[in-house]
Amino acid sequence: MYSKFFKRAIDIIASLSVLLLLSWLFIIVATVIKLQDGGCVFFIQQRIGRNVMKFNILKFRSMPVNTANVSSEQTHLIKITPFGKFIRRTNIDELPQLINILKGEMSLIGPRPSLPAQAELIELRMANGSFRCRPGLTGLAQVNSYDYMPVLEKAALDGIYAANITFIKDVGIVLKTLKYLTKKPPVY
Repeated sequence: MYSKFFKRAIDIIASLSVLLLLSWLFIIVATVIKLQDGGCVFFIQQRIGRNVMKFNILKFRSMPVNTANVSSEQTHLIKITPFGKFIRRTNIDELPQLINILKGEMSLIGPRPSLPAQAELIELRMANGSFRCRPGLTGLAQVNSYDYMPVLEKAALDGIYAANITFIKDVGIVLKTLKYLTKKPPVY
């Protein structure tokens, strides 16, 4: 019952509330990005979502205009703007995904959306049922992760989450995410 009805209602209320509360931050970040090099304020990338459907994920752009589109494992190969380093360290670059949540393409909690090129992860998620739920802004794998978690381990945690979605578990993941956000940010 929770995963079919209430989870989506919570996603809508929470994402809309946070978007309204942080609208001032969106304006500041968008202005700085625009002043930095004049390009689009959003980084838009195709991802795989619920039922293996493609959608465009939104992030604040942290890279120079016309940077090549690479997977998260290859981000060390790309240049990041000075302001981009700040918004990545503080996870502010992820806030536009609240729009994806409001549109129903994502959820607050769920497996992180994969890139179309992540064939092994997609195959494992198809096998374990992870694609039955919307991808999340945060998830079980993220709160139990370390840098460059092996794909098998990530997919296993995604499958465990998809098979056991409850309100209590989602609250636990949110609390672990908030705890993570209070830690000293990584250096890029």
